[in-house]
Amino acid sequence: MAHWTFLTNHAQVLLCIARNRSATAREIAAQVGITERAVQRILRDLHDAGYISHTRDGRQNRYDIHEEAPMRHPAQQGHAVRELLELLD
Repeated sequence: MAHWTFLTNHAQVLLCIARNRSATAREIAAQVGITERAVQRILRDLHDAGYISHTRDGRQNRYDIHEEAPMRHPAQQGHAVRELLELLD
């Protein structure tokens, strides 16, 4: 049987951050079921695309989600990330 999910790892990481803005890469990796390195790449992708930003809080990062950023896929044109987060919260 093929293994697939409805949400990408990028969406899963974004949802983890929405639930805990101070989550570490290790915590996110454990929740999503991917490596810390993969989480770091996804965080960089989300940051570079303007979906998140972060500030240092001691030794940890605190993430801010830019909820009004538009969804990327043409099928979701006109919808903001906020809508996805509200739907899946």
